[in-house]
Amino acid sequence: MIAPTPEQQIFMQDDVSTRLHHLAEHLEQVQFLWTETSSQDLMMPLVKESRYFLEWTVPDMVKADNIDRAAELVDLGRVLTHWLFHWDNIWSDAEQKRVAQGQTQDWLHRVSEIADTEPEALSA
Repeated sequence: MIAPTPEQQIFMQDDVSTRLHHLAEHLEQVQFLWTETSSQDLMMPLVKESRYFLEWTVPDMVKADNIDRAAELVDLGRVLTHWLFHWDNIWSDAEQKRVAQGQTQDWLHRVSEIADTEPEALSA
């Protein structure tokens, strides 16, 4: 097993609900940055870190038998990964950016809903 990074250790000290709120904050920033022309360099680290947030949160949700919500968040991870692999194409195409911004808004709403669920229902 790989030893956790200091960032992961700090992040994992929070309960699942708090971690999801951190993820929602990142998504909110990403949503705003989709509209900015010079923010590509600012977005990439947020998207990458958001994937880590998911990687560090979903297993605790599974342990708490919250499989359906955990699976939803895995789907968000797939979306973020798709963006990273197609970053230049998305960034250079106004329609793809618009779609990505809409996806971000939808996921921001859903992650916030999950985060606002009773904390004991989210963690083991």
